[in-house]
Amino acid sequence: MLEQAPKTEKSTDELIPLMVELELNGTLIPIINDYLFWDKVKYRVSTCSPEDLWASVKLFRRLRYSQISFGKYSFAFMITDSMQRLLHEFDLHIGGNLGSNIGIAESDKTKFIVSSIMEEAISSSQIEGAVTTRKKAKEMILQEKKPRNKSEQMILNNFETMKHIVQHKQERLTPKGILEIHKLISAGTLDNPGDVGNFRENNDIHVIDHAKSEIVHTPPPHNELSQIIDELCTFFNSDNKSHFIHPIIKGCVIHFMIGWLHPFADGNGRTARALFYWYMLRAGYWLTEFLSISRIIQDSKIQYEKAFLYTETDNNDLGYFVHYHLKTMDKAYAALKEYINRKQREVSQAASFMKIPGVNDRMAQILKIVYDDGDRVLTTKEIENRFNVSNFTARMDLKTLVTMGYLETIQVTKQKKNFIKSPEFDKLVAKVKK
Repeated sequence: MLEQAPKTEKSTDELIPLMVELELNGTLIPIINDYLFWDKVKYRVSTCSPEDLWASVKLFRRLRYSQISFGKYSFAFMITDSMQRLLHEFDLHIGGNLGSNIGIAESDKTKFIVSSIMEEAISSSQIEGAVTTRKKAKEMILQEKKPRNKSEQMILNNFETMKHIVQHKQERLTPKGILEIHKLISAGTLDNPGDVGNFRENNDIHVIDHAKSEIVHTPPPHNELSQIIDELCTFFNSDNKSHFIHPIIKGCVIHFMIGWLHPFADGNGRTARALFYWYMLRAGYWLTEFLSISRIIQDSKIQYEKAFLYTETDNNDLGYFVHYHLKTMDKAYAALKEYINRKQREVSQAASFMKIPGVNDRMAQILKIVYDDGDRVLTTKEIENRFNVSNFTARMDLKTLVTMGYLETIQVTKQKKNFIKSPEFDKLVAKVKK
């Protein structure tokens, strides 16, 4: 649990001169831009006491708050200069036509989308406790293997949910649509199958810090869910001309509200992140489809959890969560650029295999995969999914490489064959590399 912030005994008239002084001497703005809570502010060196510094921070925010409400609950947030800068960058690069500057060739888009959806599915599930390696998870998805345990089922569910969202991204959100997302994302993973695709009907749900056995959040009573869910759907679908909220900020709020509301017995986090993706794609931020935001959240899970706690502890100030979420998106965008650069380097490296007569670009990339991982077992289904080609095309690519001597087949069943590196592979490749 977080330390409660102190209450000031000074009036607004007394604090305003101090706030102005702290702004002018450079003390206040870094705290504002980093959206710090009392637990960090109290250690900042200042010309006044930590309590007065905190009171000045709170006054600065209150004078610039935007207010929203759901049911009987009110929330507020301040848009800082650092948030404005990130929103501007996202508008330029994640939405609209300028997003093509990321450098994704039209022919490669499907491949990158499949890869990013897999990353998001794996990370979102691992945040909630799924235990498996990324390699095994990707093999399961690409080769369409049946999940062997709850962890793999969670990941497959997330993958199918993300594909569903991409297909239905222009649709309006309804309570029924939220239940459908939860049903897709939680099928076969909950202790009580009756909880799948249904809002909770009791108040036994709490968010617990298992390390300390403390309740850190008690969501609203179940009899308030219907009204708040309806209002959240309206918030998702409508564009309020009289009270503009930047679409990315709205997406962050939707993410937070599902986590805070905890409308389900389990699967709330996965559903919240899925609805954020849905809203972002619906709002025109098409590059979101290529971002793995959950991968960054997974790497900063403590900060993710604290962003919820800071908001609730500080009188429902959503700025903490919005600030965290925007920083996460920034890191996800940087990771995407690095990923694309790496993949383009791999394609460039695979170009040497294109010199082989009769080898197309897919076959060259298959040879590169085997060259990098000599123990790799390839299936027709994996090639179908990886390159978004038909079963016939995948089989022909693999059979051609067998005929050329680079691969050999392993008979798995009467009908099914797998493909592995041939004994002649290294010798044949050495001739190409000369």
